[in-house]
Amino acid sequence: MDERENILNQIALTLTKHYDSVYYVDIESGRYTEIVAMQEFEAMKIPKEGENFFADSRKNAQKCIHPGDLELVNQIYDKALMLNRLSNGEPYFVVYRLIVGGKIIHMRHSEYLCEDKKYIVSCLENIEEEFRQKEEQERNLESAERMARLDDLTGVRNKKAFKEYVETIDEKIKSGTNDFAFGVIMCDMNDLKHINDTRGHNFGDEAIQRTSRMICNAFIHSPVFRVGGDEFVVVISGRDYERRDYLLKKLREETITNGRTRTGPVVATGLAVYEPGTDDSFSKVFERADHFMYENKKDLKAMRIKDDYRKMETIDVPIPDERKRQLDGLFGALYTVSGGGYVYLDDMHYDFSRWSLSLVDDFGMRSEYMYHADSFWQEQVHPDDIKIYREAVDIALSNTAELVPITYRAKKADGTYVPLMTRGFILTDSNGDPEYFGGIIIQE
Repeated sequence: MDERENILNQIALTLTKHYDSVYYVDIESGRYTEIVAMQEFEAMKIPKEGENFFADSRKNAQKCIHPGDLELVNQIYDKALMLNRLSNGEPYFVVYRLIVGGKIIHMRHSEYLCEDKKYIVSCLENIEEEFRQKEEQERNLESAERMARLDDLTGVRNKKAFKEYVETIDEKIKSGTNDFAFGVIMCDMNDLKHINDTRGHNFGDEAIQRTSRMICNAFIHSPVFRVGGDEFVVVISGRDYERRDYLLKKLREETITNGRTRTGPVVATGLAVYEPGTDDSFSKVFERADHFMYENKKDLKAMRIKDDYRKMETIDVPIPDERKRQLDGLFGALYTVSGGGYVYLDDMHYDFSRWSLSLVDDFGMRSEYMYHADSFWQEQVHPDDIKIYREAVDIALSNTAELVPITYRAKKADGTYVPLMTRGFILTDSNGDPEYFGGIIIQE
């Protein structure tokens, strides 16, 4: 075995476990030998040896290199450039893409100048798995960073994201850029503490979520931030900024309707716009919006909102406050046990019922609280299923038979009918008389 063959064997033994392809190149003549074979190259009939490594490599690149990396590869296998890169005695690394069997494979090219400076070792390593893992790590990091800026309960941006957003606006203001316009809308949901205290935190969370959706639906082109338990901030620009008065008016009208019908959150709002030359920071605009929000909150509390739907004066025996609180407490327990979803509970003494907000929304119910709700719900039942529904209700109210689940179709708010299974139950008082009639409704 001659000295050159011995050297090649030693190199091959050292590098076989680390690289997929290794070429040993004579610098002066350009003669080369493949000492670690790459199967993909064999399939493409790329020669294992030759007389001009640099020219052959550029020629073979046309067969398998990604078009976007051809220019890079031509520079890699330029003899003068390669020698210049290796002149400091340090190895050189670069990544490019192969196309094999229609699939992209990321490869790491590395080159080393031998100690005698007469030979170059050119290596290729398949790093596709490494590349995918890196991509996944970057996606996970990006997702984690994004999630760190989202509010867990509502899905809108959180206080951290708001702080970062404010910093970008302040930088624009301080730079003297006055060719941009924005406004701040401060929103605050009324009575969250009262809701949590009287109806439970699950109901309070649901109310916050409904408030978030209400604000987002009003300002669909603007970022919404939850900056406190019941506080939201909208930073409007562009189309929303141009239509700001109209959009705020619509949101306030929805708030008044919600207050009158008890079908949704009551949200106090305040709007302020950036005034170039006057406002030297975002906080100045924010403070004005906050002030106007509190003025609106006072107006809402001062309004004598009439409950048009319930029309208490027409009810012979309106439900007392204590009974209503008792209904709320029982409903909260039922809602928690059922895991949320569609539930209802009726005080049979006053025919006054409480319905989950998701049921109200999905089926176009008039309110979460209703007298004589059965007459309204019956309107939602498919005409072909009315008989099944009425018979089940009659059995339940007679208290003479075991309650069994029933299946029927009901009309959603969009007009479509969906199959529902209702599991009903009766709660009796201390004398064993029926007191509450409730149920859990499952969409099949």
